[in-house]
Amino acid sequence: MADRRRTYISSVMAAKPNGASPDKRRKYDEAFKAEALRLAGESRSTQAAARQLGISPKLLYRWRQAQLVAEVGSVEVARDPEVRALRAANKRLVQELDILKKALVIFGQPTP
Repeated sequence: MADRRRTYISSVMAAKPNGASPDKRRKYDEAFKAEALRLAGESRSTQAAARQLGISPKLLYRWRQAQLVAEVGSVEVARDPEVRALRAANKRLVQELDILKKALVIFGQPTP
């Protein structure tokens, strides 16, 4: 699946000219934005993910903020520190649950 993701991102990036003039804004489709946000979420560093994708880290931050506003319905709620802390805790717990599920599969197998 990682190869398919890299292929998609590479194909989108290859379709964009690298020497585009500064007065022309590049436009990204929703699929690219969603994939970039997912990649940034999986990465330890948003800046590293942006560098890998060849886009500005500020652009990723803006897309993430727009996604949060779309999910919760208002800018105030999206910026609320309590909501941000709860989202971070939820993300951490989901990751821990995934790890435990994988461990259960590994340790649940009978030994030969």
